[in-house]
Amino acid sequence: MLVGPAHLWKMKRDFQIRFLKDMGLKPEYYLFEIGCGTLRGGIPLIDYLQDGHYFGDEVRATVLDEGQKELREARLEGKNPTFLLSPDISQLTVDRKFDYIWAFSVLIHMSDKILNDTLAFVSSHLSKEGAFYANVNIGERKEGHWQGFPLVARTFDFYSQACTTNGLVVSDIGPLKKFGHVSNVEPQDNQRMLRITKNGPTRCCA
Repeated sequence: MLVGPAHLWKMKRDFQIRFLKDMGLKPEYYLFEIGCGTLRGGIPLIDYLQDGHYFGDEVRATVLDEGQKELREARLEGKNPTFLLSPDISQLTVDRKFDYIWAFSVLIHMSDKILNDTLAFVSSHLSKEGAFYANVNIGERKEGHWQGFPLVARTFDFYSQACTTNGLVVSDIGPLKKFGHVSNVEPQDNQRMLRITKNGPTRCCA
């Protein structure tokens, strides 16, 4: 599977849109998904959002092709989502600010440099009152690998400093299981959800 264990596929799809709606996502908002992959989470989001309000980027062309196949099978081409093949997010520019930016199980596979480039992108493209949500492994530094990507744990202080460097503020809003992510795989259910915003007033959850 390109997106992890098959038996957890539906739970993880349902979790993503439910979480974002619980955080206040409305159909008229613009959303950018970092690492949209095969659109496991993207299909329900595209369906929910107004036409043209979903943007997604992916580093792997074959995976993005599979996502577009899923879009056609869901008969959602008419929602006019925007897909961007972006091997290097530091070179990616989108002429729009986003109300929500989303990265599910993506930051945990980034090197420090790519993480910093991603936060710079977020800082440039997040609306003044917007929010970026991403799940991470919090703990002392350790690394593994998954499908050619690193599997990384970092301290919260590391994320806090990286956000500060890019003009952002981060808060840890709790483990995934608090929001209904129940995989019975403890390391996954105990991943932390980060809420990253710009300085100043932001939208809060509904």
